Amino acid sequence: MFREMRRKRQALSKEACEQILKDGKTGVLALLGDDDYPYTVPLNYCYENGKLYFHCAKSGHKIDAVKKCAQASFCVIAQDDIVPQKFTTYFCSVIAFGQVRIVSDEKEKLETINKLAIKYCPDESAEAMRREIEREFPALCVLEFTIEHLSGKQAIELCGKTR
Repeated sequence: MFREMRRKRQALSKEACEQILKDGKTGVLALLGDDDYPYTVPLNYCYENGKLYFHCAKSGHKIDAVKKCAQASFCVIAQDDIVPQKFTTYFCSVIAFGQVRIVSDEKEKLETINKLAIKYCPDESAEAMRREIEREFPALCVLEFTIEHLSGKQAIELCGKTR
């Protein structure tokens, strides 16, 4: 179902791909948008046990697209160094393919929002996080992306170097 990577020598291991997802801060979610145009949106996220989690508003283009078609992809760029003298880029990135669902269970939604808060606001107190989450919670939606296929690739110049 998923294409095999053409330049296999540049492929990242599953472990390296997962580490990039764990370490990353922002990725781009790709969905089937209005009139079947691709719709991509940069998002903060967290990764855990083969799933990606996002928060967003309860309505809008993203939610409409997820309701229309649950299939999606998500890309995270871990390295993007332009090397002008060699006319190339030293890159490292991961693409996940899978299914997105809107989290409806309030407990699951709260657990996910807490994970996101801890990841993005690690220096805030638990009390400050709780207050902010309580304030914003009624307007929040949580999306869960279950990864079905994960692929990572790096520049040929980076092959053999530890990631």
